[in-house]
Amino acid sequence: MRCFLRRSLTMAISLLVFLLIINLTPWTQEDSDVKELKQWAQDVGLNQLHADRNWQNLQRLGNDTNFLNVSYRYLAGVPPHKKKFLTVGLCSVKRKWSNYLLETLSSVFEQSTQEELQEMIVVVHLADPDQEWNSQMVEKVAKRFAAQLLMGRLLVIHAPSEYYPPLAGLKRNFNDAEDRVRFRSKQNVDYAYLMNFAANLSTYYLMIEDDVRCSKSFLTTIRKRLASQGDSYWVTLEFSKLGYIGKLYHSSDLPQLARFLMLFYQEMPCDWLFVHFRLLLTQKEVIRFKPSLFQHIGYYSSFQGTANKLKDEDFEEDLSTLPDNPPADMVTDIATFGNYLPYKAYSNMANFFWGKAPSAGNSFTIVFKQATPIFRIQIHTGCRQHPEDYLQAGLVELGTRKNRCDLHCASYTPIGLFKHGQFDREGLESSTASAPECVRIVVTKNQSEWLVISSISIWTKSGP
Repeated sequence: MRCFLRRSLTMAISLLVFLLIINLTPWTQEDSDVKELKQWAQDVGLNQLHADRNWQNLQRLGNDTNFLNVSYRYLAGVPPHKKKFLTVGLCSVKRKWSNYLLETLSSVFEQSTQEELQEMIVVVHLADPDQEWNSQMVEKVAKRFAAQLLMGRLLVIHAPSEYYPPLAGLKRNFNDAEDRVRFRSKQNVDYAYLMNFAANLSTYYLMIEDDVRCSKSFLTTIRKRLASQGDSYWVTLEFSKLGYIGKLYHSSDLPQLARFLMLFYQEMPCDWLFVHFRLLLTQKEVIRFKPSLFQHIGYYSSFQGTANKLKDEDFEEDLSTLPDNPPADMVTDIATFGNYLPYKAYSNMANFFWGKAPSAGNSFTIVFKQATPIFRIQIHTGCRQHPEDYLQAGLVELGTRKNRCDLHCASYTPIGLFKHGQFDREGLESSTASAPECVRIVVTKNQSEWLVISSISIWTKSGP
């Protein structure tokens, strides 16, 4: 306790000295970061002087999050004072040729707005047993991201080697070489300890790797995708198709996932274990969104420095034109084939709705949870795999006066026809007397080919 009090007092004095320095520095133009740093230093510095209370808060945080009973080393940064919306987590180890951690962190922070950064914390687990390398990386991170560390937006931690289970003499499943088994088994434990640490920091947890580039405002895009899911059940949402990049979880699931990884750490690679975890929690299908929000940039793998040129062709860096797709239910009387369910056309997932040959009068309706002003609607039918299965004749209508019993609207206004299976119309704000509650696709001619609706995109405002 006395040691903690001394450390708290030292930190408080350091923060107040820092505050004095930045107040005396002749800034030519004080930007929002400097103002925020000043306020942060003042608040935290005063808070640290109340050492007893602060010790209780940190102790409670440790008890709430440390399900695997690991004593972490805080290498840089301090935990947030309140729960965030999103934790971005990544592990990093020494690579044989190149290291991409600083570039990855730069992308996370530079591609996020100030408002988004206030809702986010990035946690880096430096998981290499080489303490000299860890120290060097901490120094580089501290120099380059001092502001993010000081404002509680970045944490660097380390789980000491003595907490790791045996990593030698493990089962050589899948005929993997011994060094490969050791690498992938340690990686599972690295992830487990990272998730164990992050379990109570935020509402959602996003896993990325230490060699990625991010889309602009990826947090806001994730918010939109979560809204489009509504109340539907999910365990993992995927925002990249590569490796363990862009995988989103409820933070409340992290304790289970961390224990699962520890239990089966030597059995198989992490990306296989994560699939098993999703299936065990009864999410049977992959829920992956397009475009992807994260791109793999590393050329050399963290395993033996081997070349790894994988790229996600669905990645887009600027998603300012991404549709809003407000929460809605899907209703159709077109016979659905297999598991190509109606909601897959609306969510921008990497899948589609596929219905058996429709007849004139059949319809596909999007019923909003609440009335929504609409600026633009874009609908694509047919797809690369089934180019003939497009809507040959049809129209789009906006509906009002929703009937809450059968999820249909009482009144519809036509707004345009499909052309070669495609529909795209802007300037719809004044198309109906009140805000639309439904969007309906109506088939106007029998067709022998089946129908793929590959995407339905709806914008509720005219610009970013």
